[in-house]
Amino acid sequence: MLAQEELTAGLQRNHAMTWAETRQLAYHCAAPLPSAPTSLDAAIGCTLARDVVARQDLPHYASSAMDGWAISGEGPWALTGPGRRLSAGEASVIATGGLIPAGATTVLRKESGQLSDNGHLTLGPEVKPGETLPGRHIRPAGEEATAGDVLIPAGTLLNPAHLALAAVAGHDQLQVQRKPRVAVVMTGSEVVTSGDPAPGQVRDAFGPQLNAVIPQLGGVPDGQLRIGDSYGEWLAALDGAGDGRRPEVTITTGGTGKSGTDHFRAAVAALGGRLLLDGVAMRPGHPAVMAELPDGHFIIGLPGNPLAAMLALMTLGEPLLAALGNRPFQEATPLLSGADIEPVQGKTRLIPCRLIHGLVFPAAHAGPGMMRGLAWADAYMSVPPEGAVAGEPVPVLPLPWTAPIGNPGQNQPGRPTVWPA
Repeated sequence: MLAQEELTAGLQRNHAMTWAETRQLAYHCAAPLPSAPTSLDAAIGCTLARDVVARQDLPHYASSAMDGWAISGEGPWALTGPGRRLSAGEASVIATGGLIPAGATTVLRKESGQLSDNGHLTLGPEVKPGETLPGRHIRPAGEEATAGDVLIPAGTLLNPAHLALAAVAGHDQLQVQRKPRVAVVMTGSEVVTSGDPAPGQVRDAFGPQLNAVIPQLGGVPDGQLRIGDSYGEWLAALDGAGDGRRPEVTITTGGTGKSGTDHFRAAVAALGGRLLLDGVAMRPGHPAVMAELPDGHFIIGLPGNPLAAMLALMTLGEPLLAALGNRPFQEATPLLSGADIEPVQGKTRLIPCRLIHGLVFPAAHAGPGMMRGLAWADAYMSVPPEGAVAGEPVPVLPLPWTAPIGNPGQNQPGRPTVWPA
């Protein structure tokens, strides 16, 4: 782990920060958001911040495990109305899950009993041995948990069964780790959002993609805004919509260069913000920028080329959102390269890759403006400036949509790729 002074030193140097330094900076520049009470229906996929404890025994009353009769003592049994205390020789009809009446010693299954002509309950001809032993077919109170037991520990990523368990235990809200809200500002007057683009136009690659990726990175999409290329539009967009509800992070696309039409830096400065990062020694995605406004709001500036932007988002957005969401830093996994990869002086190369029989191979169609290679990739590799040699390890990181739960090289539609342990 790099020390904080080493991380911030990059802005004072004459060259851009390395890819590894950038990921560390993006993680360590932010503190976790506070936890908050959340309704059960909104807690799915959230990380629990406080133990869920049994408020009372589960179940909190003795209940029947069968349809049949609650009985007391030996038979035959005289039937009584439901809900009454049973004396020896009495029985009452009961359904599965029903409250065991006071005085009952056993539940006789419907299949094991029969009603005589005088209305008394007797054992049937095919009753199994032990059917009338005390406690038979009764679920005792506290069988699942006793009051005070920890049912779901803090740190658990909540799934639907967790929510059902919390509801059964009487909880209406859970204390969960807040997820950062992430707004998107997309720029470019040449961008079209439907149909085939004409010469000089490009089809929007960010709108459909970012709102899907943000939740996979642990954020909550908080709206998209399309603006032109003027300074006034940039300033208004980064200053928020004026509703007093600025999200924790804003992601911008394009406008991160240093020409007269690129306004990221000027707008940040006008809002009293500071640059945390101005360029990364990586390819593609080197013009990426990150800033912080005085209120602690973060802005990530992505380059305009689609693949460059996505790899910059993995480099900056993934660790930043992990830090805000109180999740651990994701380390790269060294895997053996299946091919020689040429060096790029002074820059780390980020390349979408495929996992085949335990080796990683660079994907084809992986230019800065291409999406085809990334669409079929299992992960992305970080090739150091000196390049890589086949058979030697290179750092590899999963993509947000290729979770570590499948078999290497088995990337099937609808099934996440397996990530090696």
